[in-house]
Amino acid sequence: MSQSLNLGGIAKIDTPKTEGVKYIGSKLKILPYIFNIISGIEIDSVLDGFSGSTRVSQAFAKVGLKTTANDISLWSETFAKAYLLNIKKPSEYDELIDHLNSLKGYEGWFSEHYGGTPDNKEKRPFQLKNTKKLDAIRDEIDSLNLDEITKAVALTSLILALDAVDNTLGHFAAYLAKWSPRSYNEMKLKVPLLFQNQRDNTVLRSDIFDVIKNGNYDLAYFDPPYGSNNDKMPPSRVRYNSYYHIWTSVILNDKPKVFGKANRREDSRDKIASSIFEEFRKDENGHFIAMQAIKKLINETNSRYILLSYSSGGRATKEELYDILNSTGRLIKAIEIDYKRNVMAQMRWTNQWANSDGKHLEYLFLIEKY
Repeated sequence: MSQSLNLGGIAKIDTPKTEGVKYIGSKLKILPYIFNIISGIEIDSVLDGFSGSTRVSQAFAKVGLKTTANDISLWSETFAKAYLLNIKKPSEYDELIDHLNSLKGYEGWFSEHYGGTPDNKEKRPFQLKNTKKLDAIRDEIDSLNLDEITKAVALTSLILALDAVDNTLGHFAAYLAKWSPRSYNEMKLKVPLLFQNQRDNTVLRSDIFDVIKNGNYDLAYFDPPYGSNNDKMPPSRVRYNSYYHIWTSVILNDKPKVFGKANRREDSRDKIASSIFEEFRKDENGHFIAMQAIKKLINETNSRYILLSYSSGGRATKEELYDILNSTGRLIKAIEIDYKRNVMAQMRWTNQWANSDGKHLEYLFLIEKY
């Protein structure tokens, strides 16, 4: 049975509380705007096609929508399993988390590559006392033969705890020269901000075009990995793979070969192919390939409504966006969000580049398909 999300005006929206690691591109700040723009439409099933930190998926699931979370990243899949598939009371995980916290640490693979002491000359992402706990806890998680969802909860708890004591600017491509104040704290696991899901949610780790080929949803939310306007900047799929390589190692516990000063996984090298949504070239008709990918995405999605996020760092003109969005449906609402001023305004349709204002703006477009 579908429900109407009548959430009121933007100033009054009480969006569900979510949690996640420090994450470039996190939609934490945009959640109130997302709920505002979809308020009043009749929806029951939703797709979060590029779920990333899963904050949007968490919020959708918490208000009772049947939610599908998809992302190609292993850490995103793990978070989504913990938050979207859990049906237990959060307190049922207390014993497990207490047990993991009680373990005595020891120096293993993580301590060797990522642990440092206050007098250490090498830049490291964590202090040794915390990587010793990490080594013990991560090995114990594997030895417990946990079911898939319980293991995802344990790993999510571990990653959240590590994120709270790291020595970084929010990613693991480089580390701070001087230890951050939080890195001195003792790492302690907590039960994640779970809830008992009442719906049959789905977690995928697939190419988005495969997902939309096989699914049907009332609303699809898309936040594709837009490329930078700086052609020398690696595409975001490459950046995310290298920025969060430690989370991949924590989840897999595969103790891979590492390289460079940041001790990155070998499979996080910058040779990995980027997404078509980040392609900076034009086709033979003079259209940006990335924008044609967005058009294809909208055309092929089996949803009554599509909500598209677009960043001012992308490569479209406002007029080009307007034409694409109206090619297969009716544009219901369009807003632009200025994070620095914390204001929302109606979209201005001009033949300007979406990034021509020199500001970091986020756009939201709600489309009803024909």
